[in-house]
Amino acid sequence: MLRATDRLQLLGLLPLLFFVAHALYYWRRGEAAHILWMCNVGNLLLAVGLLTMRPVLIRVAAVWLIPGLWLWYWYAVRPWGFVPTSTLAHVGGLAVGMCALAVVRVDRRTWAYALAWYLCMQLVCRLFTPPALNVNVAHRVYEGWEGAFGAYWQFWLATTTIVAAALGLIVLLLSKLWPPSAKKGLRTEG
Repeated sequence: MLRATDRLQLLGLLPLLFFVAHALYYWRRGEAAHILWMCNVGNLLLAVGLLTMRPVLIRVAAVWLIPGLWLWYWYAVRPWGFVPTSTLAHVGGLAVGMCALAVVRVDRRTWAYALAWYLCMQLVCRLFTPPALNVNVAHRVYEGWEGAFGAYWQFWLATTTIVAAALGLIVLLLSKLWPPSAKKGLRTEG
């Protein structure tokens, strides 16, 4: 019989599968850089967190999959429809993330780690993705918002502030649902 931690660790295979399937989808289309969107790469982070039993990685990935679901629906599903691998990555990843959070619980510092992850991914995208794709809005003002901002740095500062506030709110709500546990067993700090 598998222990609870072993089952949680095995759960990490699902988001890894979701990530690989979606990466292959993009690869075949010649659009590999799209796999670096926060919600897509969040599945890889979730898989690594689960497979290595690193609660901080699990939390960061799960937290990012929440706004990722809405943004995916608004900016991908509405204009282009459902893509099976994308649906797995977003809906499946979020489901795995919520199951994992029920075990590892939520630390209130998670918002800061999630913001740091966002800033790192934005830098990676700025350095390694084509500006035309604007992955994680790392290159320019997002389409439709050009008139509201005179320069990219203003847009970046505004969106980063909104992201920080949203992450703080998400973590606050999740920490009410799954507060840190004093239970022995799985290490829930860090």
